Amino acid sequence: MYKKMLVPLDGSTLAEVLMEYATKLTSVMGIEAVVLNVLGPEEKALLPMHQAYVERAAEKIVAASGDRPVKAWGEVVIGNPVDSIKKFARKNNIDFVLMATHGRSGFSRIVMGSVADALLRESQIPIWLIRAGIPEKKVKDTSREGRVMLLLDGSRKAEASLPHVEELARQLGPEFTDVVLISVCCQPEVASDYPSDMPMSWDEHVAAEQERCQLDTSSYLKETVSRLEQKGIKASYEVLMGNPAAEIVDYANRNNFSLIVMATHGRSGFSRWAFGSVAEKVLMGVTTPILLVRTK
Repeated sequence: MYKKMLVPLDGSTLAEVLMEYATKLTSVMGIEAVVLNVLGPEEKALLPMHQAYVERAAEKIVAASGDRPVKAWGEVVIGNPVDSIKKFARKNNIDFVLMATHGRSGFSRIVMGSVADALLRESQIPIWLIRAGIPEKKVKDTSREGRVMLLLDGSRKAEASLPHVEELARQLGPEFTDVVLISVCCQPEVASDYPSDMPMSWDEHVAAEQERCQLDTSSYLKETVSRLEQKGIKASYEVLMGNPAAEIVDYANRNNFSLIVMATHGRSGFSRWAFGSVAEKVLMGVTTPILLVRTK
């Protein structure tokens, strides 16, 4: 069960795109929000001002939650952003970190850069990414829809994201409407040394491989849908064909989702989704928040 989330803020307008989203999650899911600001050692003299900043942010979350009682508080720590966030999250039993994709100084490369990358490599805490620098209305509107895209590839590692979707369904309740399982069948790379005397031409071989992948993947996703439905979660699936990043981005932009959930490792086309080229293209190609789950 999600009980506590960490919200790193740095005072920038971009990072504060998190505030309204954090307020919604806190209120709807009934979880505690901890607003964290990390100062460099050279900024130690500014600690009182930054403490007031995070306390005001926490007060805003509580005030905006309406009649539902929620808990939020602010904290300032001094040190390296990566080490400070890891240590704080571990010490305070944080269930996930809610981050904006851009900010200043240490947070300026928070996505596909040193902070988020290090957090995923060195800790098991999921990271919930909100793409900053887009109209807040887009983030707010999609967050109300309650549809989740879950990316799977048939591997056990990718399935590490399933329990998180199940927990979201339990805690969001009526706000959670359904989950769509997505997998992508990649087209085989052209083989320059494909034997000319093979029973099938290269085009026929590609078509056969795509058909096989479509059948195998559909069977797997159908079984996973059944498992989710047995737990009371409305689910469906789609098998896409082509380049994973391009197909995922296109599908996400053509359909209204509140969240994309993906494991940071998998196999085949998803094997480099942990801050590799596919994940980066998906993040930059959609406005939908993304929950990244670290797998062992």
